[in-house]
This record gives sequence, structure tokens and C-alpha cells, in this order.
Amino acid sequence: MKLDLREKEEISILELAGELTSSGGDQMFREAIDTLAGSGRLAILVDLTRLQFMDSAGIGELVASFRMVEKFGGKLKILNAPSRIRKSLALAKLLPIFEIYDDEQEAISSFPASSK
Repeated sequence: MKLDLREKEEISILELAGELTSSGGDQMFREAIDTLAGSGRLAILVDLTRLQFMDSAGIGELVASFRMVEKFGGKLKILNAPSRIRKSLALAKLLPIFEIYDDEQEAISSFPASSK
């Protein structure tokens, strides 16, 4: 998996590419979230535009990251989830817990002003 980080309007945007799986991508994602949260950056947008596959370990890591960020008073939201990823989240009955956006500016605007 490839992971890129950029900032926009004080929102941390993690761009994932490739596969979020138990073969390494989940650990990389966890470390990125831990680093962001540890530095107090708790407004996180996870861009899945270029994510090709996510297995149960990847889904688990996404949920664990969501809960950890929320526990510290932050928000983790999803941008551009491909239909196969949305289907996986729906099958796992997890779709309702995530805020998913198809427009980056709309997603950024959805964060509370205090997060930015």
C-alpha cells in the first residue's frame, strides 16, 4: 500500500493507494493515524480514491482508527470510497458509522470549525 499525507484547511488528508490488507497496509495505516493523533491532528479525511482492495484486517483497522480518533475528540471521515469498498462496509453493517463524501471540499467543510 502507498500512503500520502497532505493538509488542507487544517484537515489531515490521508490518501491511500493499493490494498489495505493484513499483509502490511493495515500496519502502515495504523502508524499514520497514531502519528496524527499523537501530534493532536484529529481532523482526518481518509481518501480512498486509489484504494483497490480492503480485506477484513483493513476494515478492522479503519474501524479501530475511527474509534480511537473519536475517543480523543476528533473526527475521521472517508472521501471517495469506491463502490466495492462501500459494499464491503455495507455487508459488515459499518456503513452507517462513517461519514462518506464524494466531494473533497464538501468533506472539508463538514468538519467543525474548532477542528480546522
